[in-house]
Formats: sequence, C-alpha cells, structure tokens
Amino acid sequence: MTNEDTTRTSVHDADSPANDAPTSVDRSDESNDPDQAGSTVLTAEAVAFSYGDVQVLHDVSLTADAGDVTALIGPNGTGKTTLLRTLAGLEEPTAGAVRYRGPSVPREIGYLPQRPAFRPGFTVLETLEFYASLVGEGRAQARDRLERVGLADAAGRDVGALSGGMTRLVGIAQATIGDPPVVVLDEPGSGLDPGMSTRIYEVAREIAATDTAVILTSHEMGLVERTADLVYVLDDGGVAARGHPTELRDRLGVDSLRAVYEQTVSGDLYSVRVQGETA
Repeated sequence: MTNEDTTRTSVHDADSPANDAPTSVDRSDESNDPDQAGSTVLTAEAVAFSYGDVQVLHDVSLTADAGDVTALIGPNGTGKTTLLRTLAGLEEPTAGAVRYRGPSVPREIGYLPQRPAFRPGFTVLETLEFYASLVGEGRAQARDRLERVGLADAAGRDVGALSGGMTRLVGIAQATIGDPPVVVLDEPGSGLDPGMSTRIYEVAREIAATDTAVILTSHEMGLVERTADLVYVLDDGGVAARGHPTELRDRLGVDSLRAVYEQTVSGDLYSVRVQGETA
C-alpha cells in the first residue's frame, strides 16, 4: 500500500444511485502507516463551511482512526450533516482542509446518506453488483457485503419492497463496497425501531473491527455511548467537547453521555470549549 502527495477520493452516494460514476474530489495526503491499527486515516483541519452568508461550520478540527468509531453528536442545525458530507468529499469547505491519509485504493471513502434511495426495479443483489462493478468487484463481493450486514436472504428482493431498516442496511453494505478505509454514516439508525437501530450500530462496530475508520452522526445517545471510541459534541457549528464517552462523563461528573450532551449544548461548558486535546 502506498500514499501519494495528492489523491483522488471516490465517493459513491446512495442518495444518487442513478449516477454511473463516482464523485471525485482532490485531497491532499500526508504520510501515514495504513497497515497499523489505530492509525489516523482522515483529518479535518480548521474546517469552515458557509451557505452564502450563513456560516454553518467554523474552525472544526477532528481525526478519524482505523479501527475506531467516531461519533458526531449535537442539536439539529448545528452542522453535523454538512461536516459529514465535507469529510466524505461531497462538499468543499469554505476554509480549512480535509486530508485523507490512508492507502491509495480505488475507493477511499464509503458514504451512507440519511435517506438512502436505490433505483427501483432491481433486486438487492443487482443493486450491489452495480456499485461493485464501479470498483472492479463482482457478484461474489456483492454477496459478501450482504452477508456482513445480515441480508443474504434478501438478495433476490426488489429494493423498492424493503423496510426502512433493511434499506439502511443495504445502504451500509453499499458503503463498504471496495473495502474503503473510511466509512461515513449519516444518522444510520434514525427513525428505526430499537431492535433494528441496535443491529445497525452493531454492524458499524463490526466494520470498524476490520481496521476501518467509521464516522457517524447520531441523536441516539445510548447507542453512541456503547459503540463510539471517540465522540465530538458539536454546538453552534463548532466543537464543544471531544473524548471517549467515559472520559467525557468523568470530566463533567455525570453518569451518561446524554447528560454530557445536555450540559455541553446548554451553555454550561462554553468555558471549556475544546479543539483537539485541550479542555
């Protein structure tokens, strides 16, 4: 595996399944050992993003490591999805930089949008075969992705006949096509029943266990607390706190990540707003 000074990041967006080619964006790359578990494969450095005169993100820095689940939590409208799309290469930051530091592979980042939608009239397996073909994979690899998310028995079902939870799992399977070193999941359990949400977060953990950096957004504090290795609390477009769930609880003297969230976004923690390691 090698790194190059400049890489092209290929992102397949399940929100736009009719596109026959991935979206490519330039990324600057720095030397990193991609074979070492725990190595940093994606960084955001002082990222800002604006829609016209409306600033959505400001001075956001973060890292995502191989083998870890990194969770972004925060109120609606605080920029979580915008940040996730920027990390995935679907949006260009107004300022700052997103740097991919992993191996040079056909597909560097896999992406699951909040509402994955697939072209109707095709089976689950046919849908995944299409995405697999874009990175030089075939039927066997598509079946393997279905088995990983527990949908092998649904291979012959029409994608239009799937439940919301099953559609989300197909989207996650699509995001892992080509074994990208980074997988980005936007609200993967949103609107699903507790059992399906739990299964989806188990799958996220299983993906991370393959030395993949998983980055997700969520409002499900209990599942994030059980799943995430690193949590970034976003508020008002910036990072209000970061750390392992246990570290965040201990820092505030509370007993749950939900309590961390409530204190952080209420204004109680503005005096200890952090970027990087400084609290």
